[in-house]
Amino acid sequence: MRTVQSRAERQAQTRSELIDAAEALFTAKGFQATSLDAVAEAAGYTKGAVYSNFASKEDLFFAVYEGRVDRHLAHVGELFSQPADAGQAILHVVAAVGDLRRRRADGWMAVFLEFWTHVLRHPEHRERFAELHDRAVEPFASALERFAAQQGITLSIPAHQLATAMFAMENGIGLERLTDPDAVDADLPVRLVQLIFEGLVREAGRRGT
Repeated sequence: MRTVQSRAERQAQTRSELIDAAEALFTAKGFQATSLDAVAEAAGYTKGAVYSNFASKEDLFFAVYEGRVDRHLAHVGELFSQPADAGQAILHVVAAVGDLRRRRADGWMAVFLEFWTHVLRHPEHRERFAELHDRAVEPFASALERFAAQQGITLSIPAHQLATAMFAMENGIGLERLTDPDAVDADLPVRLVQLIFEGLVREAGRRGT
């Protein structure tokens, strides 16, 4: 028997299809070059449907970003749970995320950096962007705290700051790869994190903590 969708279900489906269309266009063409008219047409709706679900193009991009953060958290959450050793888990995640970025090569890194720059020029969006970015960083901060506990050391840099720096390093390497795919070795992020771990342990030993 055919089930008739409720109004809420139809609205949720419309919103989901608009987000999917926007993600495809943003990653293919960029944030500025993608119009809401194009998103509506690609999803099979009117522009009015876009505005009935999203306040602005920025709001639509945030919906795309939120979805990607949710998928990222599900992915790394599963990966972090595999090795019991927190240091090995972090290295495993860094390697897996880097491999996923290389295999996808779907334009997300470019549009993400474009939108980040856009946010810097529009302070009204910074808090929302920072909150989403913080959600993505948090699992790494928690893993670094586990690493310190397992090593019996006190981190010389707060875990969240260190995790943010590691994210910045990976984003920077990703940007270099966009410019020149052969600029760095694929395993460079993992080797850098290994060096960070070694430095943290040595520093704690010098401080006796």
